[in-house]
Amino acid sequence: MVDRLEMMEKRYEELNQLLQDPEVVMNIKLVTEYAKEQKNLEKTVVLYRELKKLEASLPDLREMKKSDDEDLALMAAEELEESENRIKQINEEIKLQLLPKDPNDDKNVIMEIRGAVGGDEANIFAGDLYRMYSKYAESKGWKIEVLDTVESEMGGYSSIQFMVKGENIYSFLKYESGGHRVQRVPQTESQGRIHTSIATVLVMPEAPELEFELDMNDIRVDTFCSSGPGGQGVNTTYSAVRVTHIPTGVAVACQIHRSQHENKAAALQLLRARIYDQMLQEKEAKEGAERQSLVGHGERSEKIRTYNYPQNRVTDHRIGFTINRLDVIMDGKLDLVIQELINEDQKRKLEAESSK
Repeated sequence: MVDRLEMMEKRYEELNQLLQDPEVVMNIKLVTEYAKEQKNLEKTVVLYRELKKLEASLPDLREMKKSDDEDLALMAAEELEESENRIKQINEEIKLQLLPKDPNDDKNVIMEIRGAVGGDEANIFAGDLYRMYSKYAESKGWKIEVLDTVESEMGGYSSIQFMVKGENIYSFLKYESGGHRVQRVPQTESQGRIHTSIATVLVMPEAPELEFELDMNDIRVDTFCSSGPGGQGVNTTYSAVRVTHIPTGVAVACQIHRSQHENKAAALQLLRARIYDQMLQEKEAKEGAERQSLVGHGERSEKIRTYNYPQNRVTDHRIGFTINRLDVIMDGKLDLVIQELINEDQKRKLEAESSK
């Protein structure tokens, strides 16, 4: 492990020098690549340097602990204990830092929420989930940009697509893809019966143009009049846009913006993310066992979580985690669940590494 840490520290310093090289500074792609690599190394290198400093101080502290000066010996003993505890803590943190990283963890994400099973109630719950993610994003200091919506007559959304921008977003939200089941008395229920409905969530890492470029020769663009809930007309101009990736058949439509230009830009952004996500899914499918061993990397149609309103309960089925704080989770305190998923994911990865 020490050899690996030494190599990481050396590479970190090399990147420092490269990022000051005039030739590199003129190359945006290289600057982006090197800065990203350096940022990924930074936390591990900082921890390793602290570890070396603490370990270097141990012999002196042990010697001072033997001093005839009681005050000095007591102070040294306390500092020695603190240093040894911190060394243990850093070693555990470094183990986590050295686990294989998802290259998409630091990316922004594009999310899609759809009412799936349960008609109007599923659409209403899709709206509730969007509010939950919006409040969660606000608590993290992230920004949300709505790309397109299809509103439901009874409230909520038949579908909503939006981008979340900020720091390391995919590392948190990647666990959210799948079926979200709600059990409650719907607003549309007159006899007080509990219904079960499902909304689906899709989380896709943003595909920056520097990393993934769509060939516009493979894209077909169609325009049409935008419409509101239930198909009612909103305008008579052809401002809505549908873009189709001919090689794969993947199509995305956008009608939320007033201008055709804005809708086309948003649709291409969504399409790029879908194609990139499809490529990632195919790559992960080939990796087989590794993919299936990790939390949150199952089938996209998988039912991952249940929100039971009568019992104020949220259950994540992938890790068997249940918490009776649905009200605060729907208010954006989603880390209560996501942190448990991260912990379990790290635990499984550590077990996988130790068994190699």
